[in-house]
Amino acid sequence: MFDQPNYDDKTFEKLVLTDSITRHKEFQSCTFRNCDFSNSTFTRNKFLECVFEECNLSMVNFEASTMNDLLFKNCKILAVNFSKCEDFLFGVGFDGCILDYASFAGKKMVKTKFKRSSLKEVSFTQTNLTGSVFDECDLLETVFNRTDLTSVNFTTAYNYILDPELNTLKKAVFAMTGLEGLLTKYGIKVV
Repeated sequence: MFDQPNYDDKTFEKLVLTDSITRHKEFQSCTFRNCDFSNSTFTRNKFLECVFEECNLSMVNFEASTMNDLLFKNCKILAVNFSKCEDFLFGVGFDGCILDYASFAGKKMVKTKFKRSSLKEVSFTQTNLTGSVFDECDLLETVFNRTDLTSVNFTTAYNYILDPELNTLKKAVFAMTGLEGLLTKYGIKVV
């Protein structure tokens, strides 16, 4: 499908490329709308300032791909290992997405916005999330282990459990209703 090496300011709609392999392509300011890329592999691709809207990206392998200033809106992104993406310029945002079982282990994600999204059983092990926001996000069984959560806003997030001894929580913001998630380790019940 992608027969050119570079695409600038192009909109792709209703593409179905399941179980496909795409290598060494560059997408600049492109929009992907209602596309199904499930179980596909994108190796050494560059996605720069792109938007994915209402796409199925479940089980996609973004091995050694660059993601700079990407926005995912209302996408299904189950079990994607973002840890395999290039670290340089890594920047993503999520609005209304299902990110269950994804991994961001070891990524630097300063000021990342997660909005109205499901992040069940996601791994943020050794991730730098400084200044990020989890706005109306379900964090059921999400793993925060040696994670930098400095100034992270959890005010409207729910179902999270954080160990204050294993994570950096300086200036992180929590609602009173979320305190139980910080005290679970100690067997303290908040009523």
